[in-house]
Amino acid sequence: MALQSSPFPNGFVAGVHAVGWAFILPCFWFLDRLIAVVKSTTLEQTQRLEQECYLHPLKVFFSSIIFLILFLATAPLALLGFILWAPLQACRRPFYYHRETPSSPEKETHRGFELVGKASFGFATANLCLLPDSLARFNNLGHTQRRAAAIGQHIVHGVCRPHICIFVDSPSSCGTLSPSNSIIPRVNSPTYGATDRQAQPAISNQQGRVGHRSAPRALLSQGLHQQDDIPWEVSSLFPANVDILCLEEVFDKRAAQKLTKALRPVFGHILYDVGVYACQPPCRCSSFKFFNSGLFLASRFPVLEAQYHWFPNGRGEDALAAKGLLSAKVLIGQNQKQKNVVGYFNCTHLHAPEGEGEIRCEQLNMVTKWIGDFQTANKLPDEDVAFDVLCGDFNFDNCSPDDTLEQNHHLFEEYRDPCRAGPGKEKPWVIGTLLEQPTLYEDDINTPENLQRTLEREDLRRQYISPPVAAEGCPLVYPETDQPWIGRRIDYILYRESSISKHCRTEVEEVTFITQLAGLTDHIPVGLRLNVIMDSDGADQ
Repeated sequence: MALQSSPFPNGFVAGVHAVGWAFILPCFWFLDRLIAVVKSTTLEQTQRLEQECYLHPLKVFFSSIIFLILFLATAPLALLGFILWAPLQACRRPFYYHRETPSSPEKETHRGFELVGKASFGFATANLCLLPDSLARFNNLGHTQRRAAAIGQHIVHGVCRPHICIFVDSPSSCGTLSPSNSIIPRVNSPTYGATDRQAQPAISNQQGRVGHRSAPRALLSQGLHQQDDIPWEVSSLFPANVDILCLEEVFDKRAAQKLTKALRPVFGHILYDVGVYACQPPCRCSSFKFFNSGLFLASRFPVLEAQYHWFPNGRGEDALAAKGLLSAKVLIGQNQKQKNVVGYFNCTHLHAPEGEGEIRCEQLNMVTKWIGDFQTANKLPDEDVAFDVLCGDFNFDNCSPDDTLEQNHHLFEEYRDPCRAGPGKEKPWVIGTLLEQPTLYEDDINTPENLQRTLEREDLRRQYISPPVAAEGCPLVYPETDQPWIGRRIDYILYRESSISKHCRTEVEEVTFITQLAGLTDHIPVGLRLNVIMDSDGADQ
């Protein structure tokens, strides 16, 4: 059954919901501004010092009084809106679905399997911290709406460039020359405070590609490196031709709409405002959800089926959001035997507080079960499965002693992590993805180019990437002798081969650590490109 664009069963329910939210919004906005006006980011503090602005305390005092009065004045209207809004959540489907109508059906498909029996697929994930502005400031990030618009422009600018690989047959070469570092001209990348000057990128469709060769030999300097048979790079741009994008912490509805508007010319299928609200389960107040899951999925391929589950074991402030798992089945195209080729893509955001690994392990158990149930319910006998990917913010890393329980979870026996050497041990080229929030606007990391240079130097990297978390009662010894300093990598893209068609073979073409969102989020986005080769003889089976 085709996905519905609205989460509500009919226009009347959607209209009543819109009226209820319209009554709530003014009160919510005044409360948001009341908190935001007294909570400054380090960037704003620095700017006030440079401008010798001494009137800020008066501004905070009078603004707080004004917003408090407006908040109290609109509270009765918000209460009425809540009475209309809350009961309707029981009949709400868990996401909005936006679909751009293509000029021709071929633009939504990948013809690689049909023409040459192989194809390349790009995936990316990023935690954006698009909370209401007041809450985002506790992570040293402000101006949520401006950040959302700028992030959308940055992503489109990156993914719409050509995917160029220059191969050199010299025996001494061992990587690929990266277009992000050499060939493709860059738009100037201002710091966060100047995001409104970002130029609108050109939009182009890249679905005509047929597949890409992996990088056994090429230039090493300033580009793609290869180690442990995994090509990787730190790039100041999003990888070209990303097919499916998973974003986390897109909690703010207006920010989600801005992202959708920016991304829809490239990603024609978008699921946003994913999650549940109010009392969950419905009609029982065991848990009240003030925020959705924060998950946001954008795909170039048509979404055939999608399913969302929320974690029932959230605790503390995490229980206020409907974190969970979003699973999607996408139509890629056809193979040489004219059978449909599909892929499975799953994104999640796990429990955040440190020291609560048992909760995260329970959630990983749920994730593996829900993915299995979804694929069993939606798999058809006359189609080929090309990929099965799981990504998101797992909120644990592979180097912290405090995360030992999660590091040994059986999920990693099913899904492959290209950055992982084993439980508790990263591959030596891996880079942590969680930035230290107080230093987000330091000169070394406040632009894509500066952050790229910093991440490539271990002595600088350790100043800005969050260090591992020690186990309770044990001193931290990190890194081990003769091992590099990596830091906390909590953003993952995993892939599974046991669940794809038996005549498909998968190889990793590239892992990318992306710095294009420097100053816009406290995470480093991650990209993965997979090559999938389909045996033409096996397609008959």
